[in-house]
Amino acid sequence: MTLPPIFSDEYYAHWRDFDAHHWWSAGMRDVAAGLMSVASLPADGLMLDVGCGSGQGMHWLAGIRPRWKMLGLDLGMDGLQAAKRSGMKGVALGTATSLPIGDSAVDLVITLDLLQHLPLAGGDHQALHEMHRVLKPGGHLFIRTNVQSFPRVEDDPDAVWHMYDVDELHEKVRHAGFTVVRLSRINAVLGLAEIPQAIRARGAKRDWSYNVVTSAPRKAEGMVNSMKRGLLRFEGRAVQAGISLPVGRTLVALCRRD
Repeated sequence: MTLPPIFSDEYYAHWRDFDAHHWWSAGMRDVAAGLMSVASLPADGLMLDVGCGSGQGMHWLAGIRPRWKMLGLDLGMDGLQAAKRSGMKGVALGTATSLPIGDSAVDLVITLDLLQHLPLAGGDHQALHEMHRVLKPGGHLFIRTNVQSFPRVEDDPDAVWHMYDVDELHEKVRHAGFTVVRLSRINAVLGLAEIPQAIRARGAKRDWSYNVVTSAPRKAEGMVNSMKRGLLRFEGRAVQAGISLPVGRTLVALCRRD
């Protein structure tokens, strides 16, 4: 399946459907919730979702933190309009590399599958420094992004696509001023099933849309998909306990601004 171009109307429609119905999304929400418990977040606070899309991450956090206020920024007007229609009022047009937020204003920043799409010449550096700036001292940053696995994939400057090494992301968040609380690969067991297709795709021009797990919606219901979600939840508990998994095709990090 070829996904639609990034920031198009069809792009946001695909990911709204994906987030609502796919076992991977449900499992990753479980992983994020577990890491949020490590952060010991206050009962009340302000969250900023950088790259909020249609507001799925905001809806998720509002469900587990109902007393929190939500802000979201994105470059796609279609996604922002969909977020507003779904009841998320605190969304606005904005870029990760120049956040329109005051210093030390928010308690939590989340950014899901955004960093890999920023300009390759230092866009992630600038965005991480901006996220550090807007967080209050003691505030937390949660990152989900992709990670190099087997086979390795080269950057695609045309599609603006980057895949991280674990040590690379660790160093970049430290350089931005964060303390790394948890950082690990995830999607280890199920990610093994992606290797054959990744090998077949090697040699073709890398397009941002290539992703084996997310290429076709698969509903979260059903015994098999419940087992898949359970595997992700199990891995998330290991990361929550402080274990850094040696394999996996997704990268998650919980960081703190001291």
